Amino acid sequence: PPEFWARRAAERIVQIADSAPPVIRDQARAFQSHVEQVILDHMKRAITCDRTTVGHMVEEAGHQKLAELLRRL
Repeated sequence: PPEFWARRAAERIVQIADSAPPVIRDQARAFQSHVEQVILDHMKRAITCDRTTVGHMVEEAGHQKLAELLRRL
């Protein structure tokens, strides 16, 4: 699911050292959480866009019912 991949990406982008002072660690965790949400939002938009594109291609190939099913996913 996109949530899994958003979290993995955020963890790689924002790495938090265990040795960092608590205040810095808290700020880094908050920033990492924000980065995760931004990534998740964009991933969901990309998935929707891709399904729409594939749906149009399938519809143009003459498979209207399949295209509608793809759009509903």
